[in-house]
Amino acid sequence: MEATGTDEVEKIKSKFMSAWHNMKYSWVLKTKTYFSRNSPVFLLGKCYHFKTEGESRALHSFQALTQTVLCLAESGELSTDGSNFDKINTEISGNVEEFRKDFISRIWLTYREEFPQIKGSALTTDCGWGCTLRTGQMLLAQGLMLHFLGRAWVWPEALDMDSSDSESWTSSTVRKLTASFEASLTAEREPGVLPRPRRGPARTGWDGSEMRNEVYHRKIISWFGDSPLAAFGLHQLIEYGKKSGKMAGDWYGPAVVAHILRKAVEEARDPELQGVTVYVAQDCTVYSSDVIDRQCSFMDAGRAGTKAVIILVPVRLGGERTNTDYLEFVKGILSLEYCVGIIGGKPKQSYYFAGFQDDSLIYMDPHYCQSFVDVSIKDFPLESFHCPSPKKMSFKKMDPSCTIGFYCRTVQDFEKVSEEITKMLKSSSKEKYPLFTFVKGHSRDYDFASSPLHEENDLFSEDEKKRLKRFSTEEFVLL
Repeated sequence: MEATGTDEVEKIKSKFMSAWHNMKYSWVLKTKTYFSRNSPVFLLGKCYHFKTEGESRALHSFQALTQTVLCLAESGELSTDGSNFDKINTEISGNVEEFRKDFISRIWLTYREEFPQIKGSALTTDCGWGCTLRTGQMLLAQGLMLHFLGRAWVWPEALDMDSSDSESWTSSTVRKLTASFEASLTAEREPGVLPRPRRGPARTGWDGSEMRNEVYHRKIISWFGDSPLAAFGLHQLIEYGKKSGKMAGDWYGPAVVAHILRKAVEEARDPELQGVTVYVAQDCTVYSSDVIDRQCSFMDAGRAGTKAVIILVPVRLGGERTNTDYLEFVKGILSLEYCVGIIGGKPKQSYYFAGFQDDSLIYMDPHYCQSFVDVSIKDFPLESFHCPSPKKMSFKKMDPSCTIGFYCRTVQDFEKVSEEITKMLKSSSKEKYPLFTFVKGHSRDYDFASSPLHEENDLFSEDEKKRLKRFSTEEFVLL
């Protein structure tokens, strides 16, 4: 009887926590994000202008500049939520829609609930602790999108994610929150969110290339599903995190997540993923020979081949606060098409930074609690994996601890990237100590101890464990 009573208490506690998560993370009142018409917007290497060519030329004269300021004062800044699109001319509207389509096409991974229980715990949600793992997933997803789809790809159905979808989130959240409390009181199973009706665009007009891209689009998302079998799903990432002393429910920092992502890609068994590898910089240093060795490693079936590499560089942009001297460098990085974003955030919250305008960073926010989606079923709904509206944050609010990511398809691409970024690092560094460096040779050539052989039951070497432990004590706490 005592055990039964304890189980009932745990069930009630679980339902109460679920209801609390719904209120804390799903109560999303619609907020507008404003963009200036006078400044370009960068998104993962692509540049968008929200003004006409005539306005651009006119800005070179003081008189035209004054007139523009007056016009902006009267009309307000440009909103990306769709409400003002019909009020601006066709050229600006086209640019805005291209930006929206590009942004929405990126894969958005957020808190989820009611997914299969995480091994070794009673958790069926990552609300409150999994945001850095989610931002890490988003960065890796962008790297895989570059690899399989290319930077020019956009989701044909992206613009169907209009503002009405965002509005429906609030109403469905109200229903869900109310139902959650009722279920807690009646000890019934908590119902999920009622699904939004799908528009079902006609795919009959798609050509072979578009159909192929859609297959990869779905496949990439399925690799991040919230189930134990998903290669880069939360369940697998937590298993790799255990090797570094992290458990489900713990807080993860950007550097620890970088190493977890590397292990996840190394251990992935899907044949499609054998052509991709991940390299994590050591002590803010990228060793060129180590990267090239990874790219030229033997692929499946004993065939030698060149792999694409995703390079992750954990860095700190200052001490307790971010040093604004690094702003131009961060903007320069996000201006590169081979950049796959930044795992970062502000204190107590992790965000996936993907672009900027002026001194504000554009990001995707994982702090939104959604219901579990079974990605193993055919034609699973895609809407919840794409964010309909970007958010902006001042660079000054950025936490200094972050991980920067790049994608290089070939060895030649890596050599070009290292040369280009080295020039950027030198020009942006006022002192003689850049944020990170590219050096020739292997890490062992610089008197670093070689990593011991991995044991079968231990995916991290002792050296890596020490490094990860140090990172975990240095990084900010995430809620």
